[in-house]
Parts: sequence; structure tokens; C-alpha cells
Amino acid sequence: MTQLQYNKRIFLYDEFIAEERRKYLVVVIYDIVDNSRRAAFAKYLKGFGVRVQKSAFECILPNAKYEKLIRGIPRLIGKEDQIRVYKLTSNADVRAWGTVDLVEEEEVVIL
Repeated sequence: MTQLQYNKRIFLYDEFIAEERRKYLVVVIYDIVDNSRRAAFAKYLKGFGVRVQKSAFECILPNAKYEKLIRGIPRLIGKEDQIRVYKLTSNADVRAWGTVDLVEEEEVVIL
């Protein structure tokens, strides 16, 4: 099997774009000990992004959706669970090897 390397800028920071229109690369990693809570948490994260590892999701979100993601986390986890959320700004440089495609923003047009 050939290893592939992806090296692509996700987005460029532009100080002239209004905050509500800016997008961020958000990485969520977790260690949840209970199977049912872990499944519920993964289902919640699928509403925001793409699973890239068993316990890791990548999301491209505007700040409002990021805040919604953060608000929902405490009600889904227990005291012994560990969650880390990284909100990456500016020139995010992502390198990945393996079969998971690089997460890219999708343009959605509703007519």
C-alpha cells in the first residue's frame, strides 16, 4: 500500500472578513470510558465534522457553530471522561497519512 501525504492550506486568515463569516479548523479528541456515552458523543460530533480517527474529529466551523459545539459537550460526558478541543486559526497546515481524506469545507447553496 502506498502512503499518501496531504499538505494543503485549509484556509487563509483574512483580517478583513467579519468574525461571523470566518471559519476555523476545529479538532476534537476524546477518551470516554462508557460505551453508550462514547457512541452518543461521536454521533453528536458527526453533526459538526468528520471522524478522522476512532476518537478524533475535524470540523470547519464559523464561530457560532463552534460555540454551539462547545455548549453541548458538558451534557454528554462524565467526570472521568477527557475531551480536548483545538480551535485553529490563521494558516492551518495539516499533514495526514493513511486512508482518511483531508477535511475540506463544502459550499452549500440552497435555492
